[in-house]
Amino acid sequence: MLKIKDINIPADVRPENQKTYIESYLELTKETGRLMLFAGDQKVEHMNNDFYGEGIAKDDADPVHLFEIADKSKIGVFATQFGLICRYAADFPNIPYLVKLNSKTNLIPKPDKDPLSTAWIDVGQVVELKKRTGLNILGVGYTVYLGSKYENIMLREAAQIITKAHEHGLIAIIWSYPRGKAVSNEKDAHLIAGAAGVAATLGADFVKVNMPKSKKDDPVKLLKEAVLAAGKTKVVCAGGSSTDPKKFFKRLYDQIHTAGTVGNATGRNIHQKSLKEAVKFTNALYAITIENKTPEEAVKIFNS
Repeated sequence: MLKIKDINIPADVRPENQKTYIESYLELTKETGRLMLFAGDQKVEHMNNDFYGEGIAKDDADPVHLFEIADKSKIGVFATQFGLICRYAADFPNIPYLVKLNSKTNLIPKPDKDPLSTAWIDVGQVVELKKRTGLNILGVGYTVYLGSKYENIMLREAAQIITKAHEHGLIAIIWSYPRGKAVSNEKDAHLIAGAAGVAATLGADFVKVNMPKSKKDDPVKLLKEAVLAAGKTKVVCAGGSSTDPKKFFKRLYDQIHTAGTVGNATGRNIHQKSLKEAVKFTNALYAITIENKTPEEAVKIFNS
């Protein structure tokens, strides 16, 4: 179990809010230092493509499915947009929430434009909602697209958001993705490591990156570079599109035990399943990430 003395409290956390920061960090990681993040922000990023169609459970068509999964599963935190939390949290007050502050759609093709995604709301509004409602909001998240000609706008906004979040004792997680006309291969391991390092310079507590792709080398071993580049900022990998559960469990285990990541940030592999299957899958991921179970044990949980 993670001890309070082992938590690295950033200097921008106000003294009167250090207790809140520690409590948030311990709950977010279930006192292990590892993170099981259920990502439910794709309703903007991928619109309805990820929630309706062939191979997707009918449950996923309604946003309440995301909240039901988060409510019934073992997770560290559920990340989604402020508006969805405001609409559904009254029915699901016990979920640990992370507010995703910026999002953009995928309607403009990547080759046609450099991505720009700015915050919809500010940290102060999140803090006000947390205080007024008593909701279990543990932190905020923000995506930076490095390599976009607009990266300076997002980098400045990310830095301000992280500082404000820390001042109030909230955890700050950065989605750090190389993307834009200047980026020829966003899954290059060296570039992903650079993106993880940028999150460290911003002061993020955790950084979510994509898994590298390589025809010659083991992607999991290549991921070590990102873990080193991030330093005290802890690395988790995006889950990506739906994958065979056995392969997913093995990859997650290797990411943690070979590359040195601290968990996962998984969305589609969870919510595109029926509620029953999604809960079992999430609990299996939790078992690997938080309870240090093996892939084989995770398979048994999923098949139970």
